[in-house]
Amino acid sequence: MQDFNGRVAAITGAGSGIGRALAEELARRGCHLALSDIDEAGLADTVGRCEGRGVKVTSEVVDVADRDAVHAWADHVVADHGKVHLIVNNAGVALGASVEGMSYEDLDWLMGINFWGVVHGTKAFLPHLKAAGEGHVVNISSVFGLVSIPSQSAYNAAKFGVRGFTDALRIELDIEDCGVSSTTVHPGGIKTAIARNARMDESVAGFSGDHAREFDKLARTTPEKAAQQILTAVSRNRRRALIGPDAKVFDLVSRLPAGLYQRALVQGTRRRAR
Repeated sequence: MQDFNGRVAAITGAGSGIGRALAEELARRGCHLALSDIDEAGLADTVGRCEGRGVKVTSEVVDVADRDAVHAWADHVVADHGKVHLIVNNAGVALGASVEGMSYEDLDWLMGINFWGVVHGTKAFLPHLKAAGEGHVVNISSVFGLVSIPSQSAYNAAKFGVRGFTDALRIELDIEDCGVSSTTVHPGGIKTAIARNARMDESVAGFSGDHAREFDKLARTTPEKAAQQILTAVSRNRRRALIGPDAKVFDLVSRLPAGLYQRALVQGTRRRAR
């Protein structure tokens, strides 16, 4: 998929952040859009930003943790657009909690969206991509799918899971040679509201201070820049996309001996907590 003009793209989590930026960038490139989000107001805002560009835009409120809802949406997309060529499984949430302090309810909530939402979107759309004769699956992992961080065990588990799931998918698609491919995306700090909207358990206080403020200071890449880099990765059929300069640092750290980077995290976290 080197050219997005005239293609049809489906995006989850399109009501804000990277999902919205991808929708706007694809609309500028002449790509028809099928957008979803659980945030009805945010989704409507994104639709309004994309309309009037000569492309067809449809939208549906979808909870990606609901398997039946995602599969129904995929069928609706094909019914409305005739076919679909690109699925971006982008919807995500954040949770700060220690392993001991984290509730099972919060863990289920995050995994339902960040991991199972990706699985649902992939399995729901993959047959339609193959039917179109060409296509691409884009699954959003994170730099926390490369390196584990204290207070982020649930997020780490989901994003490492997305990485393994999508890497295996890419190998299967390469073996099959069916005209469909996939890319695992590892964004670094992107200027979105995910940290400010995160669920924070009181158990996280022992690891660091204001997570949202710390994230905002570290987030150096705009959603618009991230969207451009993701689409470049798709057009070049990359297996993995590191988004932002900090993602490249995380990738390098992930290649170090586990004990080395983990001890550095322990020491740094203890200093911040003093």
